Amino acid sequence: MSKHPAPSLEEPATSIHIGTPATQSPASAARQPILDTERYSRQILFPGIGPTGQHLLASAHVAIIGVGATGAATASLLARAGVGTLTLIDRDFVEPSNLQRQILFDEADARDSLPKAEAARRKIALFNSGITVHSHIADLVPANIHELLTPAHLILDATDNFETRYLLNDYCVQQSKPWIYAAAIGAYAATMNILPIPVDSSKAVILSDGEAAESKNPRISSLRTERSDVPIKDALEYTPTACLACIFPKPPTGPVETCDTAGILSTAVNLAASIQTTEALKLLTNQPDLMRRTLLSHDLWSNERTEINASKPNPSCTVCGQRLFPHLAGEGRPHITLCGRNSVQIHEHHRPVDFAAMRNRLASHADIHDLRFNQLLLRFQRGPHTFTLFPDGRALIQGTTDITLARSLYARFIGS
Repeated sequence: MSKHPAPSLEEPATSIHIGTPATQSPASAARQPILDTERYSRQILFPGIGPTGQHLLASAHVAIIGVGATGAATASLLARAGVGTLTLIDRDFVEPSNLQRQILFDEADARDSLPKAEAARRKIALFNSGITVHSHIADLVPANIHELLTPAHLILDATDNFETRYLLNDYCVQQSKPWIYAAAIGAYAATMNILPIPVDSSKAVILSDGEAAESKNPRISSLRTERSDVPIKDALEYTPTACLACIFPKPPTGPVETCDTAGILSTAVNLAASIQTTEALKLLTNQPDLMRRTLLSHDLWSNERTEINASKPNPSCTVCGQRLFPHLAGEGRPHITLCGRNSVQIHEHHRPVDFAAMRNRLASHADIHDLRFNQLLLRFQRGPHTFTLFPDGRALIQGTTDITLARSLYARFIGS
């Protein structure tokens, strides 16, 4: 939550309070609240939003997967637009190379290697303390996706890998939850709206606590249908679109360009985020008929623009047509994945780490340097490799793309 930030690597846990500018005392700030009618006055003047739309935005819950370049820009835009609840999920931390394009972070975040989800939450609290922001320093995987995403009305993709995007597609199609794909690389930006085939709500029994009873219909078994006191429509009516697997049945194979190999322009990032956010605002104000139904790509440097029709689901699609969800089931998901920037991620979930004990053990190694930790992560350097360890045992090892070497280093210094 925005009112209780975790410490940076250099700060004691009890020294930080986010939400009130340093020059104001909490008491004086409480006497000078910023009214929503003032904050959102120009947006309310826009006919597409108006007072009703603003009320709908305040009741909405959006989850953003990945809080790097696109995710940070999208989170900032949605927070400033008054979306009432944001869930930010990211597995990474801020580095100096992020500052060129990741607009919610500053030099202090990079120096402290602050986890991106937490750094974003703190920054949002400084310019809009009236919304709720949940930060999760986690890798989105089949084991936690239902817990993290069930409360959200809309899912926004701002990830850096197709493994997670296909997992999102499986989950959202299974749960009939809208999501919006977005990507940026070099000068290229792309977005696509995915409006899944609605579950047959006439065969789902809505319980008083807002959960759907288990149905014998395999198309809606294990669905959780959310109902709350917010004015977002329980069953928003729209014509379904193609899903990601309709357009790209298989994830790309072989080398895939990343911002670490192809570079990236901040303008491409902001274009993708702006389009993604605008489409989100249409949906959250109950205007899905205005949403674009194509896969849109735009190269800002060459001025090339293309659109691929995505208006209808493919009946033979294995995901939305046949209702098969291999990524959600974890089939073929690697235990270790490359992160793109000369680094390897090692998954060791459900193995909590005692950072204080780990620090004491590592301190005895003469070749380990810059050893520091807080409740969010532990970090140290050994030769050309930088280790970042998270509380659940997940680690990023920078300085190599050799999985065998990374596994060996992890086992030697963290444990097997």
